[in-house]
Amino acid sequence: MDLQLLEVEKHDGFAIVYLNRPPVNAQNAELRGELIKVFDAFNDDDSVRCVILTARGDIFSAGADIAERPAIKGRGPGAYWSHNRLVREASLAISDCSKPVIAAVNGPAIGAGFGLMAACDIWIASDNAYVSMPEINVGLAGGTALLQRIFGKSRSRRMFYTGMKVSAHELYRLGLIEASVPREELMPYAIGLAKEIASKAPLALMYAKQAAQVTASMPQREGYRFEQNITVALSNTEDAREAQMAFLEKREPRYKGR
Repeated sequence: MDLQLLEVEKHDGFAIVYLNRPPVNAQNAELRGELIKVFDAFNDDDSVRCVILTARGDIFSAGADIAERPAIKGRGPGAYWSHNRLVREASLAISDCSKPVIAAVNGPAIGAGFGLMAACDIWIASDNAYVSMPEINVGLAGGTALLQRIFGKSRSRRMFYTGMKVSAHELYRLGLIEASVPREELMPYAIGLAKEIASKAPLALMYAKQAAQVTASMPQREGYRFEQNITVALSNTEDAREAQMAFLEKREPRYKGR
């Protein structure tokens, strides 16, 4: 796969995706297109059962590349609509990926950078990281749908109206991220978690991700029924039988992905 602004490393059972657009990993159309290409490909890659999204440098992502906006405006009718669709699809490619995705946030996640983090399943951050939605500071207004999904009303609106920063320590205190760790411990922590996730039955993991995505917007009754149907389907797989036998025999399971 020809990539200019992302790096992909594959390990045993998991992959690491690095944003690599110095100096601040600002997101332009090319980077977003590569995110879509890479995360779509993971859906068909049986060797990858979990993904870590992180970045090179000291900033996870400073958000949208503001320098790109005048060029977008000059492309004629429909240009901004196409741009907005690409922004949405880059995040959706991550959230809709059939494999669990861990955000290892190695520094500030600002605006659309916070959006990429939020698209992941599990969030961890280095203790120098923070999140913010500073669009108001450049005369724009975006991100309230994301903020109000994560924070309470008062905090989300304060962030939206002022562009305030929320540190990794505060995110951890609020129970919004799994860990706030020193920078040098971030990737070891993320890799250990990815290995743990990748050790689970592949089919069960895929359906677990699907259940988490689908039931998030369902009423509880319908969501519970959806999960029960998945449990019934998985109970007929070889991997489920193997997991149960391994548990009874006190050994590690040997999954075949069927």
